[in-house]
Amino acid sequence: MPRPKVPLLSTDRIADAALELVDSGEPFGVNALARRLGVTPSSLYNHVDGRDQIVELIRGRLGAEYLPDLPAGTWDQVVSATMRAMRRMYADHPFAVPLIVGKTITDASVIASYDNLTTALLGAGFPEDEVLVVVAILDSFALGFGLDLASPDDIWQPETPTATLGRLVAGAERGVERSDRAFELGLELILDALRLRLARYDAD
Repeated sequence: MPRPKVPLLSTDRIADAALELVDSGEPFGVNALARRLGVTPSSLYNHVDGRDQIVELIRGRLGAEYLPDLPAGTWDQVVSATMRAMRRMYADHPFAVPLIVGKTITDASVIASYDNLTTALLGAGFPEDEVLVVVAILDSFALGFGLDLASPDDIWQPETPTATLGRLVAGAERGVERSDRAFELGLELILDALRLRLARYDAD
């Protein structure tokens, strides 16, 4: 029997199937992925070292889709564009979050995005020993608001009398509109705080 012209497995096909498996909400693992691909686990190991590399392939897939172009401009423009892209990535693939946050980042495209962000912050005047701390804060912000998009339309539903909350909830935005407004205001607050911090450095 002639060999197939297209190999049964490749890292691209493994990455696609792994992301589909994670997005489905089904338990993730090498055996589950092999079943989805219709191959044996040993066949997978001919292409990947194991679970950690598969997770990194998933990260690379997400990075290629959501972070393909490194934003340019002033430091705050770079921060804003990166945060919006990361928030959308986390929002679209919430089941991938526990996997990728639990694994050291090595994918070249994602590393490039973080490098672009750290370079912009350092160039703006943030001291070297604070840049990664600021990045961690920004990362957590994008992650939190990415997951926030998966929240129910009604976040609060008081069933007993309240002094203020019930009245505010009755007139507030719901769903995506609420989440978008909260994200944009939060981003504005973070940028304002970072600008004030830069001003203090300049004053010193």
